[in-house]
Amino acid sequence: MSQTKWSNFYKLEDWWSVWIGLLLLGTVFSGIITVVPKMPKWKGIDFLSALPWELFPKLALLAIGLCALFTLGNLVMKGKEGRNMIPGFLVIFLLSVLSYILGNSQTAKAINLGYAFWALLIGLIISNTIGTPRWMMPAVRTEYYIKTGLVILGAEILFNRIVEFGPYGLASAWLVTPIVIIFMYLFGTRVLKMQQKSLVMVVATSTSVCGVSAAIAAAAACKAKKNELTLAVGMTLIFTVAMMVIMPLFVKAVGMNELVSGAWLGGTIDSTGAVVAAGETVGEIAGQAAALVKMIQNMLIGVIAFAIALFWVFFIEREPNAPKPQLRELWVRLPKFILGFIAASLLVSFVCIPLMGMDTVKNILSQTKIYRGWLFCIAFLSIGLDSNFRDLGTQLQGGKPMIFYLVGQSFNIVLTLAIAWLMLSGIIFPIPELGQ
Repeated sequence: MSQTKWSNFYKLEDWWSVWIGLLLLGTVFSGIITVVPKMPKWKGIDFLSALPWELFPKLALLAIGLCALFTLGNLVMKGKEGRNMIPGFLVIFLLSVLSYILGNSQTAKAINLGYAFWALLIGLIISNTIGTPRWMMPAVRTEYYIKTGLVILGAEILFNRIVEFGPYGLASAWLVTPIVIIFMYLFGTRVLKMQQKSLVMVVATSTSVCGVSAAIAAAAACKAKKNELTLAVGMTLIFTVAMMVIMPLFVKAVGMNELVSGAWLGGTIDSTGAVVAAGETVGEIAGQAAALVKMIQNMLIGVIAFAIALFWVFFIEREPNAPKPQLRELWVRLPKFILGFIAASLLVSFVCIPLMGMDTVKNILSQTKIYRGWLFCIAFLSIGLDSNFRDLGTQLQGGKPMIFYLVGQSFNIVLTLAIAWLMLSGIIFPIPELGQ
């Protein structure tokens, strides 16, 4: 391997996302960090409880620590100009605190307007009114933050959870997902004749897998434009809120079996938090089933990203008379943070759990999830700060993206319900028992 190739391990953003993600996981699993600062929930007009004074020094240390890590990576990748991200990052972190305050209010929680919604909204308001200041732009690095968060997400994907639901969960999550992606891609490119194939793929993946996280992975694999990713994320967040409210009401109205309804909600609603909230409004068993199906579905992020990279290199970007692409091109295209995602999952599932025990690992993961939440919040702010309504309006001209999403999501909802009923109604297969 040449020096240039070895340098990729410290010169590419994808690899720095892996190193920072694994390092953040290591700080908690090693016991160096025992508590990651978490924004509290609050209600009414008790604004002081939204940001307690005792939280200030902890948040300051978190901001400094994250800023130092991302700036270090930036310095290695870009040289001295890498430090230009410091002031912008600290301001974005302050805005992420505001996003959490708004998202953690009792009212916002009741309708699932969490930090992601507020972060995106705040970013969009700034970028489309006063404009994002030029000095902040070096810190507006959506993929840098979200990829690092996805590496941390990998630690939460535990292989032993598959055993709890067995083939029932696999059918509900893994059988439906590729069918929906293929259907949506063909519908978008051949029926609607949408020219932006990367937009079609990003929306199809976010709809069928797990929303924003899958959209980011797909966008990296097919080199989607930033405004395409923003549009996919925006539609996903809006319809996630609607679905997590409407679908449980429908479930209760028709008296649907809790296992069936949980698997249905877990396979269709595009946010893990919204899935859990929607499932628990139906019942405890529905909540467990929904969470398990979504977790099993999340495992597909790496596989789907690899498949998209393969498809794009060998079929979409290849010229008709061009020679067959080499596997090296696939390696170049493959989002490297996916390797960190898989490594984190394998390490926690097969090393940490046997050595430390499940209860200890669960407690540790409750802290790493907070890390991930901060990184996702910063990423959503970056998406908003780097987006323009005029560009988004151009994307929606003719209404094709909206028609595409609605038809694809409707197909996803119907197919997932059919598979969930087939596997979990008890009419054909025995009903599984979920562990507590």
